Amino acid sequence: MRTISEITAALDDLYPRHWAEDWDRVGLVLGRGGNSVRRVLCVVDVVPETVIEAIEADCDLIVAHHPLLLRGVSSLDPAADYKGDLVHSLIESGMGLYVAHTNADVANPGVSDALADRLGLLDLRPLRPLDGPEHHGTGRGSGRIGRLPRTLTLAELAARAADALPRTVWGVRAAGDPDRPVSTVAVCGGAGDSLLADAAAAGANAYLTADLRHHPVSEHLARSGPALIDAAHWATERPWLDTVAEHLSRLVDDVRVSDLDTDPWTIHQKPGVN
Repeated sequence: MRTISEITAALDDLYPRHWAEDWDRVGLVLGRGGNSVRRVLCVVDVVPETVIEAIEADCDLIVAHHPLLLRGVSSLDPAADYKGDLVHSLIESGMGLYVAHTNADVANPGVSDALADRLGLLDLRPLRPLDGPEHHGTGRGSGRIGRLPRTLTLAELAARAADALPRTVWGVRAAGDPDRPVSTVAVCGGAGDSLLADAAAAGANAYLTADLRHHPVSEHLARSGPALIDAAHWATERPWLDTVAEHLSRLVDDVRVSDLDTDPWTIHQKPGVN
C-alpha cells in the first residue's frame, strides 16, 4: 500500500511545483507523509459537497485542481468560515489534500490537452510555450492549438463541444458567424481570456475557453479575431481529472473521479420562458 509521501512524489514528478505561477499554491496541503492511501478522489474544486463525497467514500486523499487555501489566512476557526470547517473535517477524517493547479495547466499532458482530446483535436502544440531550455520541444505551456479531423462550421463545433463536455446549467455559447468554417481550434481549460491574442496570432479559426467577459470578447471580435466558444469553468477542467486518475491508478487500486457539478451557476432562464 502506497503512502501519501509516495503519491505526492509521483504527482510532483508529473506536475513539478516550480512550474506553477508565483501567486499559486500547489502541492501537499494536508496529510502526514507516512499515512497509507487506499482510495483517492480526484476533484476540480474543494468545496463542502466534494469533501462530503470523499468522506462518504472513505477516501484517504483528495487530489484537487483548484487550491483550497490560495490566499493567506489568519484563522482556521471552523465556525467563522467554510474553509476552516473543511480543513477540520479533512484532518478529523484523516484525509490528505494535494493540489495541482497552474503547474498542471502547463504540463504535457495537462488540463488543456484533456480538453482538446474531448474535441478530437490533432497535432497539438502549446498556445504559449513555457520559456527555458528544459521546456524546449516538450509541448509544455499554456493552452493548446490543433486541427479538427474535418472542417466544421462554428455552430457545428459549438454543438460538438456541448456534447463532449460535462453538462452544466451554464452550457456552451459561441460568438461569431455560425457558418464560419473552422479547421484550426485553440483551447484553454479554465479562464483563458489572457490568451485571446495568442489564439489570434497562432491562426486559430476558433478558441474555446471559459469565463469570457463582455468587453474583451467585443474588442476581440471587432479586431477580426477567431470565433469564440465559452463554456463553464468546471466543465473545461473536469476532463483533466481522467488524466490524473489514470496516472494514479498505477499506484493506488481505487481511484475515483468526482462528477459533482461544482459550477456555481444553477439557473439558466431564457427570456419569456416560465
